[in-house]
Amino acid sequence: MNKIFTYFHKKFMLNRMRLFLKLMSPEKGNKILDLGGYDGNVWKYIGENQKKFDIYIADIDDKALERARNNGFKTIKVNETGRLPFTDKEFDIVFCNSMIEHYTIPKSEIWNLVDDKLFKKSSIASQSFIANEIERISKKYFVQTPHRSFPIESHTQFPLTALLSRKNQIRLIKFLNKFWFKKTSPDWNLLGKKEAKEIFPKAKILINKIFFFPKEIIFYKN
Repeated sequence: MNKIFTYFHKKFMLNRMRLFLKLMSPEKGNKILDLGGYDGNVWKYIGENQKKFDIYIADIDDKALERARNNGFKTIKVNETGRLPFTDKEFDIVFCNSMIEHYTIPKSEIWNLVDDKLFKKSSIASQSFIANEIERISKKYFVQTPHRSFPIESHTQFPLTALLSRKNQIRLIKFLNKFWFKKTSPDWNLLGKKEAKEIFPKAKILINKIFFFPKEIIFYKN
């Protein structure tokens, strides 16, 4: 099962990065921030092209940033909340891959907050804040997030998880973490088209589909 998901993940990532290059048309020497970029692994999907750009990886994970530095990237440690440590329009492009859905509530509260309305309200507020920050620090941006309605939820890689109530999501994830090949935590708030327009009102919005199902939402300014 894991090999099947790995195969499709690589295929999706290759297509996503090709779309990034098409929509953003990055130029040689462009200063690009990969916000929530972990260890920068995603950039291998554009091959030698990555050497043309001045890429910065920003993340909250020290170990991931260390790996990113070992892979030749410049790195910046950011906090889970609050204003990003960058000036207005500092970056030619801000790139985010499956990051904005994790901008929800403090990590210490992730397993305990089971109220749907409160989690949704807090998450949308956090996601709107970081969307405004991305608008502030970038000249152009490309922000991807999984679509809530896709049958296979991407963080658990299990069917229909995103459609459950918050309480049942947490129960299911605790159960899956005992035996399922994909371990995760309930720290994500997936979006539909309505919420997408709410948090990124100034962005162009592209919804990619697979077999008529909406797979991902891409916010971009180019």
